[in-house]
Amino acid sequence: MNSIWTGSFPGSSVKSPGIIKTTFAWWGRRTCTALPAAKVGGSRCAGEHNIDKVSFGKSMRILRDVTGEARWAEGVERAYRILADYPRTVTGNFWHKDIYPDQVWLDGLYMGMPFYAACLTENGEDNWDDILDQFTSAHKLLWDEQLGLYRHANDCSRKMEWADPVTGQSPVVWLRAEGWFLMALADTYEIAKDRTPRAGELCPLLKNALDRLLPYQVADTGMFLQVVDRADLTGNYSETSGSAMVAYALMKGARLGMLPPEYGEKGSRVLDGIRDTYLKKGEQGWELHGICASAGLGPGPDNRTDRTGTPEYYLSEKQMVDNQHGAAACMMAVSEQLRRA
Repeated sequence: MNSIWTGSFPGSSVKSPGIIKTTFAWWGRRTCTALPAAKVGGSRCAGEHNIDKVSFGKSMRILRDVTGEARWAEGVERAYRILADYPRTVTGNFWHKDIYPDQVWLDGLYMGMPFYAACLTENGEDNWDDILDQFTSAHKLLWDEQLGLYRHANDCSRKMEWADPVTGQSPVVWLRAEGWFLMALADTYEIAKDRTPRAGELCPLLKNALDRLLPYQVADTGMFLQVVDRADLTGNYSETSGSAMVAYALMKGARLGMLPPEYGEKGSRVLDGIRDTYLKKGEQGWELHGICASAGLGPGPDNRTDRTGTPEYYLSEKQMVDNQHGAAACMMAVSEQLRRA
């Protein structure tokens, strides 16, 4: 992320001041509405717990370090304070949101754990066991050994219609959710590796997940499917954002020594597949296609009735062009590919 911000990459002369300036303006508007406080924004209701909003603390930390402005420092502190009284499932995991109580989603590991780890480092705190325990628990809750893949979510209360009555797991393997988890492992390890011996526990989790995922790679695109294990489904497609996240995790994991060096080349080939499949010249310039707009489980804030957790639901969500989920993940993967140059 810092490489994307500065426009500087080890071993590369790439600079992007125009992108940096534009990103700063957009990022500032986006993050100002994420957390409570007169100086940062006021959209969060008192007492609301939402792990997606905690993730804005990562962006605010970069803005704080680059600009030196106090409002971003306050934003980081406020994001961290959200975790102080954050509700947990019976397994000890942060639950996803107040509107999704007792649920662990793969997305939430990426939204919460790297930021949590960075805060421990900055504050000189030693709560690493909590982070590592949450990863271990998430693996137990969401891993499907038969498929060799992670399912999107687990309802520890077994109350949701989509939850398996025995395991609590949701029925589908959504590519982007798997990608969130893979990136969380790599990003958290990078921060924790010199601070706790337990950081090493993340390495076999990452390698095992990727070793079991790679056989599902689509031969003609080099990418992965929106519903990872269901190549038989009409309308299933190679999806950009999740594939970029896999590419990022492969390359970063290899760079950090979590994975053998040859995994970096595998990740680079996945990113090349995205470029060859979905980077297209449009009337206004280059466009990135094949991006799932969003997906989730249960009614959500919009009281939707279609988010049933079925494969058909995940395939019904719109594909978008230049959606931030795909564009940002590709930027992060490109930053890792440039490091390999």
